[in-house]
Amino acid sequence: MTEQNAALISPPAPGFARIRGFFHARRWSWGSVFGGLALWEFISRVIVGSKLFLAAPTQVVYALFDLMRTGEIWKHVWISAFEFFLGYFIACLLGVGLGFLMASFKSCKQAMQPWVSGLYATPTVALAPLFILWFGIGIVSKVMVVALLVLFPVAINTEAGLLNTSQQLVETVRAFGATQRQIFFKVALPSALPFIFAGFKLGIGRGLIGVVVAELFGARAGLGQLISQSAETFNMPNLFAGVTVLAVAGIAMTSGFAKLEQKLLPWRE
Repeated sequence: MTEQNAALISPPAPGFARIRGFFHARRWSWGSVFGGLALWEFISRVIVGSKLFLAAPTQVVYALFDLMRTGEIWKHVWISAFEFFLGYFIACLLGVGLGFLMASFKSCKQAMQPWVSGLYATPTVALAPLFILWFGIGIVSKVMVVALLVLFPVAINTEAGLLNTSQQLVETVRAFGATQRQIFFKVALPSALPFIFAGFKLGIGRGLIGVVVAELFGARAGLGQLISQSAETFNMPNLFAGVTVLAVAGIAMTSGFAKLEQKLLPWRE
């Protein structure tokens, strides 16, 4: 057998095999994405025919690279990211604490349930102009909108997770002499973590919506301001570029939480 034939039948390199396995395992996802982008390109180029009404994916990519080259996009991304993460972090801390109190004390649940249910059902984005009136067009008003949108999914999921703890398991560990503190950290909290992570992931989408809506009503910079300014000037490539950044950020953060959940909750596998 010649060296050329041996090279043809030799197994692929480990790195190449991992990459091929990665794409093969997600072939339907990648096929859906590329198929949707191809359809979008066809509709924009052939049916609509004008980027004033619908920008094609290739035009959006070009606009995104142009914004990156000039550095304009980084200013907007930094402002929106700071507003999002600050509001999201505050809401997660308060939401977990509120959910724990509602699950642990009946009087607290009775007192807070009307407020949680009412504010969760209220279109909080409609309160953005009010927050801007109170706190100005700076970062504080955007953080308040994000925190209010993220708070209640986290609180509701935390409460549901703690209440979903198996009472048989609690009684079993109590029979072996476990203290209330040990029951919480060894049984109740691990049981509630999947629900808490679900609340965190739900909060990502709501928080991104809050940032954009708050910036649409008034902001000096941010992705919402970029989208609003692009819409006013009929610059559809830049508008879709801002939306694309938000979509990619949402996908990346949700995937990151899924990976973290796999690391912290290996028993769920």
